[in-house]
Amino acid sequence: MKLPHPLTLLVGCTIIAAALTHVLPAGKFDTREDPVSGRKIAVAGSYHRVAAHPLTPFETAVAIPDGIIDAVSVIAFVFLVGGAFGVVDKTGALRDGIDWLVRRLGDRGIVAIPIVCLAFAAGGAFENMQEEIIAIVPALLVLTQRLGFDALTVAEMSVGSAAVGSAFSPINPFQVLIGQKVAGIPQFSGAEYRTIFLGLALLLWIAGTMRHARRVHVEPALVETREVRAFGWRGRAVLALVLGAFAVFVWGVAKLHWDFDQEAALFFGMGVLAGIVGGLGVTGTAEAFVEGFQSMAYAALLIGFARSISTVMEQGLIIDTVVNGLSSALAGLPTVFAALGMMGAQALIHVPVPSVSGQAVLTLPVFAPVADLLHMSRQVAVLAYEYGAGLCELMTPTNGALMAILAAAGVRYDEWIRGAGLILALVTLLGAAAVAIAVAMSVT
Repeated sequence: MKLPHPLTLLVGCTIIAAALTHVLPAGKFDTREDPVSGRKIAVAGSYHRVAAHPLTPFETAVAIPDGIIDAVSVIAFVFLVGGAFGVVDKTGALRDGIDWLVRRLGDRGIVAIPIVCLAFAAGGAFENMQEEIIAIVPALLVLTQRLGFDALTVAEMSVGSAAVGSAFSPINPFQVLIGQKVAGIPQFSGAEYRTIFLGLALLLWIAGTMRHARRVHVEPALVETREVRAFGWRGRAVLALVLGAFAVFVWGVAKLHWDFDQEAALFFGMGVLAGIVGGLGVTGTAEAFVEGFQSMAYAALLIGFARSISTVMEQGLIIDTVVNGLSSALAGLPTVFAALGMMGAQALIHVPVPSVSGQAVLTLPVFAPVADLLHMSRQVAVLAYEYGAGLCELMTPTNGALMAILAAAGVRYDEWIRGAGLILALVTLLGAAAVAIAVAMSVT
């Protein structure tokens, strides 16, 4: 069954939200200031009816640009970070580094798998790497042919490791940091907790990938290597700039309490330096930025259109009504099961909304106050979003990057689900366990 385009779905949801302002009763919670976080949170049991404000069709249309304006800090961040990594990709440093790894490890057997997995997991953890993998697949196919492994091993080492790294990352700007920003909690909070489960998840994924590689191993075939560029000083310097930028990024957020504008400025500067050092020149760097902006335009649109849904519900005074209904439905459950219900709901929502940053803006304005009403940490709501949406990236056929990588590797979607299904199920169970333990430990 073919799903509608995600943008069509979001516009449809905006229209449905506007229709609900004519159906659902308008209501509000009383709020109080949380002395720990300094934010206003809903007071449990204080929900009450207020005068209705059903939106007209024109007001509904206006809510779309209003939503884009409301999400402008997130959208600007996505554009500038995406543009910077577009420059890094244009320099060829990442592909040259992978080619260098292929040449160095091509004859060392199974040891290459954890090294390659960790490299892609780092890309996922740092910058939500997915589309960038498509261009690297040919080099990985050369590696696995030399080692005697199959194409499914390529997919598991690359997109599988990157998605696991993204979902469990403590610093992924496109998932955890946007999620925490939208939920109103400090960026990098809970980083130690996430890091523990990132290590466990990668151990599981790498072990599963190596198990599959051993099962399908055949005598290595002789293959002709394609011509590759040397991994020279420019490529090394560009990757050093990327790592240095992330080090400053972590320091700035943790010590100086940077917000999205400072973070975006840092990555913009990194992109400019990477282009110059990488040999693109001023004009080439500017052109690479434009290409990077173009690659982010779709994700930015999804973020803005997703925000328009909650904008409609806020203007129509029904968002608290929805929150009250959700909290009432979950209130009868033990807190652990309520949190796991959030994770399952996030996984389902990700099928029609295949943008993790867009989904954060869409869902966390609702799920964060639900967590307050259930006396659950908002950190748990963010964890449920990360693991639910992030791991669904490896399952849903609406993820265009996943389908393109599988096609480039010559792996059918049904082969992927059969081959990687067990390890993916185990990693998902680990994510569910992390959410349950976070509830029990009151992780904040």
